[in-house]
Amino acid sequence: MNGYIDLHVHSNYSDGTLSPYEILDLAIETGLVSFALTDHDTVDGVPVILDYMNSLKQNHPSPYSDSLPIIIPGVELSCAFDGPDLHILGLNIDYKSEKLLKRLRECQNSRSERNSKMIKNMQKLGFDISEEKIYALYGKDVSITRAHFARYLTDMGYTASKDEAFDKYLGFDGPVYVKREKLSPEEAITLILEAGGHPVLAHPLLYKCDDTKLNELLKRLKSSGLHGLEAIYSLNTPEDDIYLKNLADKYELFITGGSDFHGTNKPDIKLGVGKGNLRIPAELLKNIISTLLL
Repeated sequence: MNGYIDLHVHSNYSDGTLSPYEILDLAIETGLVSFALTDHDTVDGVPVILDYMNSLKQNHPSPYSDSLPIIIPGVELSCAFDGPDLHILGLNIDYKSEKLLKRLRECQNSRSERNSKMIKNMQKLGFDISEEKIYALYGKDVSITRAHFARYLTDMGYTASKDEAFDKYLGFDGPVYVKREKLSPEEAITLILEAGGHPVLAHPLLYKCDDTKLNELLKRLKSSGLHGLEAIYSLNTPEDDIYLKNLADKYELFITGGSDFHGTNKPDIKLGVGKGNLRIPAELLKNIISTLLL
């Protein structure tokens, strides 16, 4: 199969800014062969985008309907790790899996409790903020994350940029930050496997591990059932790609690639092409959709 794909995409059902409808329209405009919707700790956007895809197919005859991109149901699970969260992508999951949905609801409840505490911390600092104000600005269906808080503080003029909001208030050492319950990487991998999906370690170089620690992490995750490694990523250099592909070979993991598209929350990252030089070949789909004829 010729063409390009993007296996790491966020909508406004987590911390992206585009709706599932807008993402599908953009994917069609961009000419992607396939993409995965991988919102943080939720699959609520998946049936929305699939329903929209079905409506396009019903309302448009061939060859248009035959050229529409393949949508991969996915999720990005936040896991406990040293320092920043560790993220496990679940690709081609059964997004209706009751066990997965139950655990995601628990994660959302934990996030909501954390958000309430962070909002109180911001109010104590004098910020005019509430959940209601965030929903009014960014949509009633959004799953509120720190990215929404950063966007709000910037939009309201409290900070000059989202980076400043994180640096001064929302970072792990900031006066607003509150920890929340997270999955272990092993539990995340098990949830994805039980939902019939492929667990993939997202953006491995963002965890700031040295070579020894990253090898230890991959060995640990491989023993728990990890399938793949996101070796092609928007922030990687060509040397990074080669290094990660070699690690994938070492631990018998297949490779995936993704832009980590978030809309205007990451304005320099574009769908399918990252910062402009990202190219993820469609042949990698053979690891994700086993029945696909390539």
